[in-house]
Amino acid sequence: MALPDDEEGTTVANGHPPANGYLPGPGDAPAGKVSAETQNGPKAGCLALNGVSRDSPKAAKGALDRPKTPLAPEEETQARLLPKDPGEETPAVEGTLVPRTALSARRFLVLLIFSLYSMVNAFQWIQYSIISNVFEGFYNVSSLHIDWLSMVYMLAYVPLIFPATWLLDTRGLRLTALLGSGLNCLGAWIKCGSVQQHLFWVTMLGQCLCSVAQVFILGLPSHIASVWFGPKEVSTACATAVLGNQLGTAVGFLLPPVLVPNTQNNTQLLACNISTMFYGTSAVATLLFILTVIAFKEKPQYPPSQAQAVLQDSPPGEYSYVKSIRNLLKNIPFVLLLITYGIMTGAFYSVSTLLNQIILTYYEGEEVNAGRIGLTLVLAGMVGSILCGLWLDYTKTYKHTTLTVYILSFVGMIIFTFTLNLGHIIIVFVTGGLLGFFMTGYLPLGFEFAVEITYPESEGTSSGLLNAAAQIFGILFTLVQGKLTSDYSPSGGNIFLCVWMFVGIILTALIKSDLKRHNINKGITNGDIKAVPVDSPTDEESKTILMSKQSESAI
Repeated sequence: MALPDDEEGTTVANGHPPANGYLPGPGDAPAGKVSAETQNGPKAGCLALNGVSRDSPKAAKGALDRPKTPLAPEEETQARLLPKDPGEETPAVEGTLVPRTALSARRFLVLLIFSLYSMVNAFQWIQYSIISNVFEGFYNVSSLHIDWLSMVYMLAYVPLIFPATWLLDTRGLRLTALLGSGLNCLGAWIKCGSVQQHLFWVTMLGQCLCSVAQVFILGLPSHIASVWFGPKEVSTACATAVLGNQLGTAVGFLLPPVLVPNTQNNTQLLACNISTMFYGTSAVATLLFILTVIAFKEKPQYPPSQAQAVLQDSPPGEYSYVKSIRNLLKNIPFVLLLITYGIMTGAFYSVSTLLNQIILTYYEGEEVNAGRIGLTLVLAGMVGSILCGLWLDYTKTYKHTTLTVYILSFVGMIIFTFTLNLGHIIIVFVTGGLLGFFMTGYLPLGFEFAVEITYPESEGTSSGLLNAAAQIFGILFTLVQGKLTSDYSPSGGNIFLCVWMFVGIILTALIKSDLKRHNINKGITNGDIKAVPVDSPTDEESKTILMSKQSESAI
């Protein structure tokens, strides 16, 4: 059962010991004139201003005698971004109170549950495509019909992402998670009723529901990481959340060829094997939906980072979803990232969807090995995702890492393309793993880079737009590459993707890296987020005190 907030284990984040839930911070002295003073008693740790303790009569008298200058409208707006003691108006002389930040032990359970039901959703996406020839024979449909069972995931995402991200931003994480897990479960059960040769439309209906569920899943990794995890683990958490989806794709490459072998001459046995796969998927999806209902919470009791504290203390009435979208589309670095992320991820979707057709063109009868190559591609990508997440948490070199991985993915795609027809399938395993390591490892990089350059906009909104771009490019790439593969050769389709990936490299190099969230967590602010303005009789420039690294270390 879900634990109440006061029973939940929390770990106070490094550098933020609790003092009645809050820390005193720099308030009415210019940066560089704040020093720590050790005291005994309940107010130990308060700051001394210009050598005078806050608790001294002199400081209190000075505070009363100081003239009160009304704030300009823009200063009031900036001040609202700063944390204040809940239910209290803190006078400027009392300084800016920094909220307590803590790490909840529940964050790992939330991440695990999300990763698992995301895995089941990704499994259902690829389970048809990897044995497309089997389902073509069973339902007596064309290869394009089977391709659409995969592409419907991409098609549904584009129009539904806007209401889905609005729901996440206005109704919260828990409701969005319940919808994603619940629709995924419902779609899996509908597919159980489609195991007859004339019921292709039923399996398409179930797949459509799973594709709607995906809309409430793909945008959550960066949101869960930001809301539940501290600044030193947020990129790794995001990579782990994306890992669940990748693991589902890997299992989708591995299990269907094993569970549903090509027995076209025995339709009854084939139907029984398909039914086993569908019912097994439904059972797992149901269990995960129950766990989501029981254990998935909206947010931890305390924010895990200063960046989240600033956002949570902003008045809810100030948020506008339409304005957030407009701000993102006016952000040139984000628009460039939107295009480059769409190209890379769309290429991955296209290769995954058409992998069975690509492999069987050169290696006839190797359905099982085609699935294993897909498994190798995704498992290598999972390793790449985790390593990239750890690297970002350690270095915060978002642009350099993103550009390097993009270039290496392009190189991997070229190698994969020109080694397909060598006649040795072991080579395809190696080149597929190399391609997957970089191409799939790029996915969490795009999410985290977007959050950094768009802060304080909602993580769900930026992630949603990235995924929408990926779906659009994925549909276009799959249709064009599929046509080139069937009419000419797999090499023609792969070269088409290589050209687009080269364009993505150029656009990635043009992205300006402004790590806004990282700066807030480090106590470095820019013109967009300021501390509470205060009045000074001697120095007008100290009206707005920036929370600099120096003042943070003084605390």
